[in-house]
Amino acid sequence: MAEVKTFSPVKLICGIIASTELIFMKAEEHLVRLYGSIDNASPPLKFNFTDYYEKQMGKNLKRKFLSSAHLIQPEKLSEIKLRTNEIEEEIKKELSAGHRIVNLDPGYLTPSALIMATVKDFAHRIPLQHGIYAHLELLFGKKEVHTLSWTYPDYKTEEYQNFFRDVRKTYLSQLRNT
Repeated sequence: MAEVKTFSPVKLICGIIASTELIFMKAEEHLVRLYGSIDNASPPLKFNFTDYYEKQMGKNLKRKFLSSAHLIQPEKLSEIKLRTNEIEEEIKKELSAGHRIVNLDPGYLTPSALIMATVKDFAHRIPLQHGIYAHLELLFGKKEVHTLSWTYPDYKTEEYQNFFRDVRKTYLSQLRNT
């Protein structure tokens, strides 16, 4: 019988979709309070591959990614996604908004992949728990990033992939030093 091993720690990341710097700042404050300091942050990136969030959140949306300096256990992803959904509501109330103003998408990096959490089911998504699914977004080779047929178009851009390459370098360094 094969020995069951514990999972290696992974690098927590979170995508933030919003329209103003104030909303980005509020989201980052909440995330730091819960998951610790940030070691990588992207600039606000174009978010113009879909209008999916415009009805709820308005136009001129941008996406920013953050990565936590602290590693997590991968089995925590469902719990983190549920908590980020609550944070979206908390920020809405804090800023007295009458509609959704922020979208938080947590996920994690392993040495070989980027996994994102979602509440949307689809054939290629793996059920985790509490209605949360794992979505394999990107695969990492030694120097290249591989996309999949279901990879979202924005994750196929050089800007996004460069950010995840940088986070992966930080993460691999952390693994070597533990």
